[in-house]
Amino acid sequence: MTMSRPFRLKASARRVSGVVLAVVLFGATTGCSQAGNLPTRSVSAEQAVYRLGSGDMLKITVYGEENLTGSYPVNGEGQISFPLLGTVDAKGKTQRELEAALTARLGDGFVNNPSVTVEVANFRPYYILGEVNKAGEFPFVDGLTAFSAVARAGGFTYRADQKRVFIRHHDSSAEEAFRLDGGTPVLPGDTIRIPERRF
Repeated sequence: MTMSRPFRLKASARRVSGVVLAVVLFGATTGCSQAGNLPTRSVSAEQAVYRLGSGDMLKITVYGEENLTGSYPVNGEGQISFPLLGTVDAKGKTQRELEAALTARLGDGFVNNPSVTVEVANFRPYYILGEVNKAGEFPFVDGLTAFSAVARAGGFTYRADQKRVFIRHHDSSAEEAFRLDGGTPVLPGDTIRIPERRF
């Protein structure tokens, strides 16, 4: 009796530890599977056409009119304040569409045969939240990816899930989950959230 009892306890301990190990492995496999099933984010044709929005800084040139040429921020209402014209709607327009709108309004009794160009001097910022070391607002740069956004935010925390990312586009009220890889694109105005990994 005295010999068999410790043996039974050890056998039970092995069974319990085996169950725990199986649960851990199942959880890890499930987490990997869920991350692997997430879609890869790509930029649609619609998103590839840049549309102006609040936070953009525009450089507007009216040839031959130095008093009208300058830098114009797009305000919170999606408008610019332009000499002679007052407020002009910019939100949702492409650069070419805003050029056409300014040309038409300036040509209506203000400037003879105006020639207008619109450039984006600074894109609206993006935001990164969650498991990064320095969450906050950052200036957008062309070709930005989720990995480079994380690097600019001081890198992942030790709790970060490095396989998933949640992104909300600036004109959407909902965030979407994507697989986090080296090519995950970030667009101006996006809000990026790095979740905590499942232990």
